[in-house]
Amino acid sequence: MPHYDFLLLTVTVRNYTRFSPAILPLQPGQLSEAEIMARLTLIASGQGADADPAGLDEFIVGQLLAGATQAPGSPYEGMDVAELRATLQGDSGPELMLDTMLRMGGYGLSLADLLANPHGIDLGPLQPRLAEVLTTASGRVELAPPRLAEEAARLRDRLAVPPPETLLIGRRQLRSLNSWLHNVPTLTGGSNRCTLHIHPDDVTRLGLGEQVLVRSASGELVVPVEPNDGIMPGVVSLPHGWGHAGTRQRNASEHAGVNANTLTDESVIDVPSGNAVFNGVPVTLIPIGFESDELDLTQLRVPSSAPA
Repeated sequence: MPHYDFLLLTVTVRNYTRFSPAILPLQPGQLSEAEIMARLTLIASGQGADADPAGLDEFIVGQLLAGATQAPGSPYEGMDVAELRATLQGDSGPELMLDTMLRMGGYGLSLADLLANPHGIDLGPLQPRLAEVLTTASGRVELAPPRLAEEAARLRDRLAVPPPETLLIGRRQLRSLNSWLHNVPTLTGGSNRCTLHIHPDDVTRLGLGEQVLVRSASGELVVPVEPNDGIMPGVVSLPHGWGHAGTRQRNASEHAGVNANTLTDESVIDVPSGNAVFNGVPVTLIPIGFESDELDLTQLRVPSSAPA
């Protein structure tokens, strides 16, 4: 697949642009990722599975060009869309869109320029743009907008509530991304394992062995214990993206791990954003073999004033 660094350009330390053509051609009957996404879009919009993805590509390109010809101050203001379309280059819809956006940018570049410079084009150091893109009514970065300021009172109330004995947080892993790469044998093992990070003092205090039962108000999981002095006592960490038991991915299913979402409750949300809460989940850790009917489950309840 061809590639353009859209995402990376948001976090780079220097201004550059680069396009990488596809290394291998598609096999007969094989669809590109862009064609698959276009077909799904057309199906979702009610046009059916037989609609031509090229039609969607042309629609998007046409919208981009129309915007450029109507935007005050644009170098293409007042120009004919059809004439602009005739100047574009690209072997696919995404390449035509990229060529459109490059030409509309402020550097006078085109897809042809990037193809002629396979190692990229250095556009110089980053330049401040905050004043240009900031759209708040005050013209300043508003660190305490009213909605968040109102939440401070709720947060203070929550801090007055005694914390649960143990809180569960998530974890990303160096050799994994969500559920990706778990079916690659060479990336299985090492640090890329589904284990519960827990401080050694908590392991000793709770008398834990190699595995532990982690129980929340919404579910429970049995997880291998991995002592780690880099995590705070009273906090445990479970990586997300696991739970491959029963899947058709042979390597991943052999190292299935557990689904951390089993321990989260979709009804508990972060009030300001409305997002589900995946961190700071109250849990109880039970050594394997402990009789569950001896537990006080009331400690698992989340106070009604708890922030998400």
